[in-house]
Amino acid sequence: MMRLIAFLLALFLSAPLFAKDAAPLAEDEAVEQRLNVIAEELRCLVCQNESLAGSRADLAQDLRREVRILIKDGKSDSDIREFMVSRYGDFILYRPPVKPTTWLLWGGPFLLLISGVVALIVYLRRRNRAVAQAGSKHLSTDEQKHAAALLDEETKK
Repeated sequence: MMRLIAFLLALFLSAPLFAKDAAPLAEDEAVEQRLNVIAEELRCLVCQNESLAGSRADLAQDLRREVRILIKDGKSDSDIREFMVSRYGDFILYRPPVKPTTWLLWGGPFLLLISGVVALIVYLRRRNRAVAQAGSKHLSTDEQKHAAALLDEETKK
């Protein structure tokens, strides 16, 4: 039993000696680096919340293959982006350009924030007015005497 444990321990400790370097995934490392930079700026059309570089969808693999071909053809990064936008629209970009068709996309969050703050201010002012009006209603002397008399009756019981 001790021999088996010693053998397994020796095998486990010597495993790193037999390990080899991982084979490169790409033929050309420079092409892959450019592909990763470009693909991080593009949105996967299937996943929609993932970059093209991180997506494992079939369409994403096809699009990465297409970008790889364009890089090998000598296209610049901006040419590749323009090609993808002309083919799939501004939706493929994680940072779409500011133009009339995307104004709501860029300004929408700020409009929601401003409208929320305005609604909160209006609500708080109305509430403060209602509290002030409720607090300003004082009882007349007759009403105070009547309330005191009712309380006295309750305490006597």
